[in-house]
Amino acid sequence: MRYYKKKEAIDKRKADIQPIGESLKALMKAYRLDGKLSEVQLVQNWEKIMGKPIALKTQQLYFKDGKLFVKLTSAPLKHELNMSKSKVVEILNTEAGTDVVKDIIFL
Repeated sequence: MRYYKKKEAIDKRKADIQPIGESLKALMKAYRLDGKLSEVQLVQNWEKIMGKPIALKTQQLYFKDGKLFVKLTSAPLKHELNMSKSKVVEILNTEAGTDVVKDIIFL
């Protein structure tokens, strides 16, 4: 009787093993939740990405159809951000790692 496994049996079993990170990414992709997760992470990290002064003047953030809607309390800040809209979209997409934000609308 043998009390140990053959090397071939051990190697075959290791082929089925995946890191949990890869498994979770595959699961998120299968259920098409990866885009929504990126949107939620951007909203949560808004202060870190844009800075505390902008975050203090932000009332509301939400996504709809790939557009990020940002409600601001300061009209001059709204104008300033509208002027640099493409740069803000680029910064947000860089932070997300994918093209999550197609357009940004300042309210």
